[in-house]
Amino acid sequence: MYNDVIKEMEKYAEEKNVPIMQKKSMNFLCKFIEKNNIKSVLEIGTAIGYSAINMALVNDDISVVSIERDQEKYIEAIKNIKKCNLEKRITLILSDALNIELNNKYDLIFIDAAKGQYTNFFNKYKDNLVDDGFIVSDNIDFHGYVENVDKIENRNLRQLVSKLRKYIDFLKDNEEYNTKFYKVGDGLAITYKKGVLNE
Repeated sequence: MYNDVIKEMEKYAEEKNVPIMQKKSMNFLCKFIEKNNIKSVLEIGTAIGYSAINMALVNDDISVVSIERDQEKYIEAIKNIKKCNLEKRITLILSDALNIELNNKYDLIFIDAAKGQYTNFFNKYKDNLVDDGFIVSDNIDFHGYVENVDKIENRNLRQLVSKLRKYIDFLKDNEEYNTKFYKVGDGLAITYKKGVLNE
């Protein structure tokens, strides 16, 4: 049943040009969640619910809170979550993630929303992370543009990639956190507090 819904979502995303996580990245993240016994996830950027559903399916004990600002995608995500009978374990919030306050703590925070806002998302939600938790950022390579910014002719795209590069520097230079970068899918960064041995 789940496989059918996931395939439907992949087809929908391709047809409607909705960005969802690449399969290799998704598999990597799901294995990481399983290995590190993650039970609670905060996702910034639901889109149509693809990654939230995949993460929830890793284990019956996992709960996901996911924030999406686009109403059309939010409604599509609700439909997909219902098809998988995951309404009790996936909570969707329709809002701009920078405009709401959450008090709960999470084992993992997954950032996969507006690329130009990654640093702001990180700073806003880092206090919602448990001490030995992880912040995972997707699209760190951004289709190869991050390493080839000089070849970008579109000004808006160049500005976006420049912000993403600044975010990567922010992670590398962070005195409070360690980050490991993985060349998987479109690039993943996994960040955790210094002095905490999680891996």
